[in-house]
Amino acid sequence: MVSLAARALICCNRGLSSSISFNLRRNATSVRVPFCDGGVGCISFASIRLHSAAGENQVTTTRARSVGNVVEVLEERGLIESITNDNLRSACAADHPPLRVYCGFDPTAESLHLGNLLGIIVLSWFQKCGHKPVALIGGATGRIGDPSGKSAERPELDVDTLEKNVNGITDTLKTILSRHGDDSFVILNNYDWWKDITLLDFLKHVGRYARVGAMMSKESVRKRLDSEQGMSFTEFTYQLLQGYDFLILFQNQGVSIQIGGSDQWGNITAGTELIRKILQAEGAYGLTFPLLLKSDGTKFGKSEDGAIWLSPTLLSPYKFYQYFFTVPDSDVVRFLKRLTFLDMKEIDEIEQQMKAPTYLPNSAQRRLAEELTRFVHGQEGLDEAVKATEALKPGSDTKLDWETIE
Repeated sequence: MVSLAARALICCNRGLSSSISFNLRRNATSVRVPFCDGGVGCISFASIRLHSAAGENQVTTTRARSVGNVVEVLEERGLIESITNDNLRSACAADHPPLRVYCGFDPTAESLHLGNLLGIIVLSWFQKCGHKPVALIGGATGRIGDPSGKSAERPELDVDTLEKNVNGITDTLKTILSRHGDDSFVILNNYDWWKDITLLDFLKHVGRYARVGAMMSKESVRKRLDSEQGMSFTEFTYQLLQGYDFLILFQNQGVSIQIGGSDQWGNITAGTELIRKILQAEGAYGLTFPLLLKSDGTKFGKSEDGAIWLSPTLLSPYKFYQYFFTVPDSDVVRFLKRLTFLDMKEIDEIEQQMKAPTYLPNSAQRRLAEELTRFVHGQEGLDEAVKATEALKPGSDTKLDWETIE
């Protein structure tokens, strides 16, 4: 066989292009080429298809896919609070088959908000490292309301509102995950299986395996029991509903990992316990990431106008961009690590630049705002936000419509 030298431009997961060289056999139709895409333990492979045009060899590429140990990547970026079993590290190794991982999103509003963004980002890291993400919409659990982190019971939502919220959240997830992945994600609704389960079925098949003492020891339960509001039986059972979701996904969809914020630890471990007791199976893992806090310990994600929505119909890309552009210096490097997919070396360089006397104020914040706005709203949304930002500077003669700003 005769080998030919070739070069190609590869668009990596961060949207940057890399020129690579490779050898191919004559008459070959495709080749798989490794190249560095940054991050701990991550190597990318480009699937390259060859064809001829006008007598010359032409090279086209598909989206590069990163493979590697996602646990190491998340740890380096400060995105792991706890894992249920240290075996998850070896299960996520590059030489193991890809895993399916899910994160739940209850439809409490018609759009996801900044508090949900970390879950999407962690799902995306699993996707970039070769695993299969599953987003679970809580069409059933949204009727109950998760008591985790809440001082009072959530208000009940009517069916029409729930349906509107489910549709809105589904659209947001599809838009973000398909823009930055390889369309291997799945979006499910837990109402699809809960609608057919009666109370007697639930008590018989799930309730008998739950221990009240263990349920009461969960932090989300203890905090509410110690409050004036107390906790309703409905809220008390929420952890079993979420736990059974994990069991259903483990059994029917091959999902072996559930991720969530640190306040979800009790609900996640309820699922791993039900899988162990009911299915008598091992290999179910939970992973939590820390809640997004400012350096002063207060919760990050609220503005004077309320929640930072991810849907452009509720919050314009311009306002979304501006929210991150005003992040204080004390928080910006940590947020670059946790909220963007920039290479860690590049983030370290930004941190060093901030200490230099020649540093231009808010340069790091601008990069954070650009990366996040592109991730959530795409390049078109970022262009819109940057245009509005420039137009609102004193002396600018650029014309804008009010919808772009709002």
